[in-house]
Amino acid sequence: MTDTLPASARRPRRDALENRAGILAAARVALAHDPRASIDAIAREAGLTRRALYGHFDDRDALIRELIATGAARFNAIAGTIDHDDARVALARLAAALWREAAEVQVAAAIALDENHLESTGLALAPLRRRVAAIVRSGQDDGVLRTDVPAPTLARLVEETARTVITRMDASSPVASSLAVRAVLSIAGLGWRESEALLAEHPEVLPA
Repeated sequence: MTDTLPASARRPRRDALENRAGILAAARVALAHDPRASIDAIAREAGLTRRALYGHFDDRDALIRELIATGAARFNAIAGTIDHDDARVALARLAAALWREAAEVQVAAAIALDENHLESTGLALAPLRRRVAAIVRSGQDDGVLRTDVPAPTLARLVEETARTVITRMDASSPVASSLAVRAVLSIAGLGWRESEALLAEHPEVLPA
């Protein structure tokens, strides 16, 4: 049977998609400043009324779930591109690459502080977490990362350190990326001189 539905009935209108994207962008800004920002605060950031926002998302949780899903997809894709024989370099590259997604990273970190979404955030970021754990295990096996704590615990410490730096720093700061990378290397067991030498040997991690 011939499909007689008009194109507008078969797919969302372009302006609706743009409005939805605008709401998500506004939510990232609002939540990066306040992890518990209300739907009203998000609507104001988007320049919309609460009613208009509800035309795109059923409730705040639906909006948060989409933010988690879209952000996690980007992070997981980045993690899949990171590979290096030296676990120290792999960790540094991963931290730097994620920081380049500063806006997304900050809102994900903010959402992760909200206990109501810890489980969904953890599930969405499972591929990224597996990559961090694999890098840590490899580094411990090679003797280049600290071995005084088990690999799963060290991987979680790396994650928590990165999240703390992310939520405490202004993403626009010119030194933010550098500090984030150095913090991750430090908790992984590198002294500051070792981190400096590693980054000097691999300038592509933190391009000028």
